[in-house]
Amino acid sequence: MARGLLGAPPILGGMGLAILELDGVSKKFGALTVAEQISFAVGEGEALGIIGPNGAGKSTLFNLITGNIPADSGSIRFLGSDVTRTPPMARCLSGMGRTFQIPQPFEKLTVFENLLVAGAFGSRRREAEVSDRCAEILVDTGLIDQANVLAGSLSLLQRKRLELARALATEPKLLLLDEIAGGLTEGECRSLVATIRAIHARGVAVIWIEHVLHALNSVVERLLVLHFGKVIGIGKPEDIMASRDVREIYLGIEI
Repeated sequence: MARGLLGAPPILGGMGLAILELDGVSKKFGALTVAEQISFAVGEGEALGIIGPNGAGKSTLFNLITGNIPADSGSIRFLGSDVTRTPPMARCLSGMGRTFQIPQPFEKLTVFENLLVAGAFGSRRREAEVSDRCAEILVDTGLIDQANVLAGSLSLLQRKRLELARALATEPKLLLLDEIAGGLTEGECRSLVATIRAIHARGVAVIWIEHVLHALNSVVERLLVLHFGKVIGIGKPEDIMASRDVREIYLGIEI
């Protein structure tokens, strides 16, 4: 595996067994390289943050992990099994849950109905079998009062919470969050972060892409930095943010 800019190999951060392992994962679109020899691992119950400037390849990395786009080379292992060529639905059924930057709920369904669809589809069970768990998730994500509200009428914060709730309805062992705090006010961000922290505290592994660094750093144990599709650093948040290279590349600060 390649070594990060801080000299530490991008492997587990002392978090026990790996739930996800990427080894030399690369992807090109024509002449454009969007992922180059990406290698890192996430431990069971760990929270890993991913940062990088726009166009660094962060969402592409999520698409590679979930199987929405295929890797050209390298391998991806989840729960000890090689899933490099496994389709997205199979990865979801095995325990990967994901949110997207722009929430796109079924707007003409209620909040609870949105969860029923996600829970049934993500587990291949009947709606009656997942309804109790969906109700619990509404409580956990602060949406219980909106259970019978049409999703199309929700505020941005409520839509973000619904996006999180739908991912949780698939019963993930690994939760991928793609800029879920983006566009929120400071108070809304704090409220959502508290919810994410509580979910992580229950043992769900998290990989979180985010530009709101204070939100990210209040949850994650490690940060990974991407730049032009390459991992340029991985380590403790305080070490990463103190790095000269990260500050120049990510923050745009000349040292």
